[in-house]
Amino acid sequence: MHEFDLIKKYFSKLSLNNKNSLNLNDDVFFDRSKKLVVSVDTYINKSHFFDFKKPNLVIKKILRSSISDLICKGVKPKYYFISGSGNKKTFTKLNLAMISHSLKQEQKKFGIYLSGGDTVFSNTLSFTIVSVGFAKNIIFRNNAKINDDIYVSGNLGDSYMGLKVLKKDISLNKHLSKYFVMKYYLPELYLDLSNKLQNFANTSIDISDGLFADLDKLINKQKLSYKISLTDVPISKKLKDMILQKKLQKIDFISKGDDYQILFTASKKKARIIERTFKSLGIKISKIGKICSSNQKSQIIDEKGNKITIKNKGYFHKF
Repeated sequence: MHEFDLIKKYFSKLSLNNKNSLNLNDDVFFDRSKKLVVSVDTYINKSHFFDFKKPNLVIKKILRSSISDLICKGVKPKYYFISGSGNKKTFTKLNLAMISHSLKQEQKKFGIYLSGGDTVFSNTLSFTIVSVGFAKNIIFRNNAKINDDIYVSGNLGDSYMGLKVLKKDISLNKHLSKYFVMKYYLPELYLDLSNKLQNFANTSIDISDGLFADLDKLINKQKLSYKISLTDVPISKKLKDMILQKKLQKIDFISKGDDYQILFTASKKKARIIERTFKSLGIKISKIGKICSSNQKSQIIDEKGNKITIKNKGYFHKF
């Protein structure tokens, strides 16, 4: 069963009398009267992170991916709670010391504070993080407009290349291997953008499961479609060089997720303010397509102008 089918069948009705739950169809809980925004994420070893040989980096990855849910909504994270399950092999004194040191670094970097949590014994290593922020408004899903431009921040695909390096599915030199692996562990988040995003974004999401999977989720309850130019989807020069050198497919890398870049739509009238905002913050921004009516199917246009289809749009939780 697909994750969203599970939610719809068993849990959606439980939230009908709670408008703050956003019908369980967004990344966050939002209580406008209390200006409270909350997200919850769980991360399982071998599923959400490759292994636990680098606990100092793993904990940074999962914390960043959690607070990314708030940042893409136009909200600055303030507090976080963390619960972990593990055993004597995973929660050694050395590992716990590294985790504590990394969390301290992240708190300083993002201005967030550990506020509680829990620890339990288990042979399955996992972490659950609750992120909390405060805002008068947020950017919701399913609020795109026909003819909206579609934008994405930063570059996509480096993280997946890093995962392939870790899995030894691809062989690169030491310098490139380190570059891509660090992109996997340390996604770049744009905290300074969070309080400006609401000035122009109609709807937004962070790219966790892959560009096309998350774009589908962004408009999943609207009668809309999209047209994406594969040429305009941004990737780093290093990834572009590797794709050409090893004869790989760009679409395979941008579809795998773990990028945590911000995907949003905005009116064409907002193009100048978007460009000025990103330029002033020194953040890369790319317009990759537009929102269309449901009269036509969603399209991905390749470098030669041909319509293409992909079998696997991204990562999906199945039960």
